[in-house]
Amino acid sequence: MEREAMEVDVVIVGAGPSGLATACRLGQIAQETGQEISVVVVEKGSEVGAHILSGAVVEPRALNELFPNWKDLGAPLNVPVKEDEIFYMTGADKAIKVPGLFVPKTMHNEGNYIVSLGNVCRWLAEQAEGLGIEVFPGFAATEILYDENGAVRGIATGDFGIGHNGEHKASYAPGMELHAKYTIFSEGCRGHLGKQLMEKYNLREGVDPQHYGIGIKELWDIDPAKHREGLVMHSAGWPLTESGSLGGGFLYHLENNQVALGLITDLCYSNPHVSPFDEMQRWKLNPEVKKYLEGGKRVSYGARAIAKGGLQSLPKMTMPGALLVGCDAGTLNFAKIKGSHTAMKSGMIAAEVIAEALKAGRGNDELTEYKAAFDSSWIHEELHTQRNFGPYQHKFGNFIGSGLAVLDLNFLGGKMPFTLRDETPDHATMKLASECKKIDYPKPDGKLTFNKLDSVFLSNTNHEEDQPCHLQLKDPSVPIDVNLPKWDEPAQRYCPAGVYEVVTNDDGSKRFQINAQNCVHCKTCDIKDPTQNINWVAPEGTGGPNYPNM
Repeated sequence: MEREAMEVDVVIVGAGPSGLATACRLGQIAQETGQEISVVVVEKGSEVGAHILSGAVVEPRALNELFPNWKDLGAPLNVPVKEDEIFYMTGADKAIKVPGLFVPKTMHNEGNYIVSLGNVCRWLAEQAEGLGIEVFPGFAATEILYDENGAVRGIATGDFGIGHNGEHKASYAPGMELHAKYTIFSEGCRGHLGKQLMEKYNLREGVDPQHYGIGIKELWDIDPAKHREGLVMHSAGWPLTESGSLGGGFLYHLENNQVALGLITDLCYSNPHVSPFDEMQRWKLNPEVKKYLEGGKRVSYGARAIAKGGLQSLPKMTMPGALLVGCDAGTLNFAKIKGSHTAMKSGMIAAEVIAEALKAGRGNDELTEYKAAFDSSWIHEELHTQRNFGPYQHKFGNFIGSGLAVLDLNFLGGKMPFTLRDETPDHATMKLASECKKIDYPKPDGKLTFNKLDSVFLSNTNHEEDQPCHLQLKDPSVPIDVNLPKWDEPAQRYCPAGVYEVVTNDDGSKRFQINAQNCVHCKTCDIKDPTQNINWVAPEGTGGPNYPNM
């Protein structure tokens, strides 16, 4: 069965903030100018927002530009930030509130909103469809198509109905080819097609490796008497300091007596015994978090990697026929712990550049003018001002690093006469297990702390079981023969969904087991595996988590 093909002007891969902002801006330009621009958005989740996970506090700057009347249009930004609190946790039972003077000004959230980013994306998809954009959820882009000159020609969606052995089942249906004059890759952090493009076109030449964190998030219904709608709380220090890791926690008070909370563990950690999931569970036991959760009920769970390298890690974002936007490129501003506004703006810039190119009759060429437009925008200015925040943390730790960030951002306006580099990729920071202290994580109590499998259940994760494994091992022998003796196979711990296990056979030998059905598509394995032996690819469309309000 041959694949059907569809011709459009623009195909957008991923219905996150950057992809949908690109689509909306193209639709607006078409309406404003009368220019005909056909646009298709493909999304691997079962619906728009199903795979979106973020804190999230949103800075509305880009949204104000895209839809100045977003309040009248019913955008789900319902909870303005009313209070900011930052704590430095010195232990399991202690936390010191940091005075505002000593907080980097990027961490102040006046004028921002606490949201479900998934719901914001659902709303953006509605606006896009109202502007004539076609949005296709449930279709995973699995292949990049190229023309005879090596330019990107579009994408192909994945086939349905292929068994785990590669044979066609009775339900087999081939994917579809989407041919476009320009293709936008907006897959989010560590996009698997974006990774291929970076390698093919050498887009990372001359820049620092991208750096990442893994965010573990839960949504809770809490006692109304404890709820403080509009409160934003962040923390640093314990428990990550005990293992020499970096990162921090967040707890945001949404509407309807709900709180969103989580812990971001920087993936530059060196102790292979670290389990980001278990770090997050014990973080909840600190009194400044525990006091809100006692008597409450956990209603959702998820995890996602975030790209935090900033300006020094931005790749070249243009190639013949295509652009990288948003977190596929790494536009998140980690100094603010925010990426939605920068992702949206990168997509809006892309839309304007593409519309001009289409108007001039161009197609499948390299949009080199995108770089000049990006570099002259407020995204670049923002990332440049705050470029040293992440490297301060990596080089000097949370405490001293934050102090340097306060000096740089609050008093010098980000005008330090140098740019720090961080040239060690996260997968290369792991020390040998024999050199590191084992960590004795407390057993979950089932009230405040939980295990991985019960957590995955709350993510509504589902995959068709009889399909090829989307977690590919370049060499199947490496986990047991290399990773286990050197690093005690860290995949057992860095995965927040219990996907990877080392199982003892009846004869005492070990085998590596992959429970791909549990995968919440966080991409941590693709990032942190010390031998870079795991390659994450998209499973059959609609597979993965189904986040209702994350």
